[in-house]
Amino acid sequence: MISKICALTGHRVIENDFNINSLDNVLSNLIEEGYNVFYCGMALGFDILCFERLLKLRNNNDIKIVACIPCESQAEKYNDFQREKYFKCLSLCDEKIILSKDYQNGCMQMRNRYMVDNCDILIAYLRYLRGGTFYTVKYAQKKQKKIIYV
Repeated sequence: MISKICALTGHRVIENDFNINSLDNVLSNLIEEGYNVFYCGMALGFDILCFERLLKLRNNNDIKIVACIPCESQAEKYNDFQREKYFKCLSLCDEKIILSKDYQNGCMQMRNRYMVDNCDILIAYLRYLRGGTFYTVKYAQKKQKKIIYV
């Protein structure tokens, strides 16, 4: 089976007007179109939300969720609740790709570039023209990747 890869990027803060049904529809439609590998950056907010939605979809679909981890210490500064959720999610991934053993300047961008370079399509929750999500979307545009905004 040929892999069709979708990467995910979005802000850590999900606004109150975010439409979860829209995200579910986009994910379901991509699965119907044959997308079967989903790269998740495992950051708080949109990444983990997508992971949880994909986990439910994985019950009835042959999809693979791949954690793209910028560094082994990604969750180091999370509070106890966030860290527990993060490691539970990691344990449920089909695969883990760790891009750097230790934290270093630029490792988050390195993770984001890796996901864009290796995907066929990008789902983006972009509300602000700054930060990691904006950087990732601009990089995907430069690489001429198809982008679906939610």
